[in-house]
Amino acid sequence: MWLFDWVFNVLANLGASAGSAKILFLGLDNAGKTTLLHMLKENRVQIHQPTLHPNQDELIIGNIRFKTFDLGGHETARRLWKDYFTTVDGVVYMVDALDRGRFPEAKRELDYLLTCDELAAVPFLVLGNKIDAHSAASEDDLRYALGLFETFGKDTARRNNDDDNKIRPIELFMCSVIRKMGYADGFRWLAQFF
Repeated sequence: MWLFDWVFNVLANLGASAGSAKILFLGLDNAGKTTLLHMLKENRVQIHQPTLHPNQDELIIGNIRFKTFDLGGHETARRLWKDYFTTVDGVVYMVDALDRGRFPEAKRELDYLLTCDELAAVPFLVLGNKIDAHSAASEDDLRYALGLFETFGKDTARRNNDDDNKIRPIELFMCSVIRKMGYADGFRWLAQFF
């Protein structure tokens, strides 16, 4: 329970400094986007049907409202992602760390997102999900597969360093949504950009 409270405190601080935040949850189908969103909202794991249509939801933390968009990850849904890029404050891009066969596809989609002008200044939190499974990729393996060689770094105190302004705000964190581990550190990292 303390982890859930801690994530909500981080998100509340994020929203308090920004007034409100719009966060997109993107990634291929079956990566865990909907599960994470519901975990953040309801603090419990549920079985979900694949996301067929874009879903907007609100996280209300104290008096702060966060607009979240779970856009689905199947190929048809990915064509709609660009329609949601305006006024985005952050992107949470999830990758299924178990599905190594889809790493090239996940990389192509991430590369596309990183080249979109509308998202040029938007921080990207990349979450490698499902690390609770023994055969999940390691952080180094996933970083290599996604081509994430020059990332911002996980140290949240680096924000004001002039050299860091030259590095795009993107970082990879490994997590298990169902075990409630790893994503809190990612959200703490993301919060420094708001």
